[in-house]
Amino acid sequence: MEITGFFTAIIIGLIIGALGRLVVPGKQHIPIWLTLLIGVVAAILGTLVAGALGVDDTAGIDWIELAIQVVFAAIGVAIAAGAYGRRRVH
Repeated sequence: MEITGFFTAIIIGLIIGALGRLVVPGKQHIPIWLTLLIGVVAAILGTLVAGALGVDDTAGIDWIELAIQVVFAAIGVAIAAGAYGRRRVH
């Protein structure tokens, strides 16, 4: 992976994290850095799954890959919000 590809993946991951947080209903009590980290991981996992399904390289915008990434981000945000919320309860 070239350096520009690496930075592009990080930027897309940050956006994916924000989208994942918007998809999850309710207020999530997790820090923004955790949301962004989840987005980067979700972008990587979504790309791997899209590649395994054969939908990673389509003409135009890869909507299916993007949807998979957002679903992974939403799941990650929901899990993190649940775990982080339980940890902070007195």
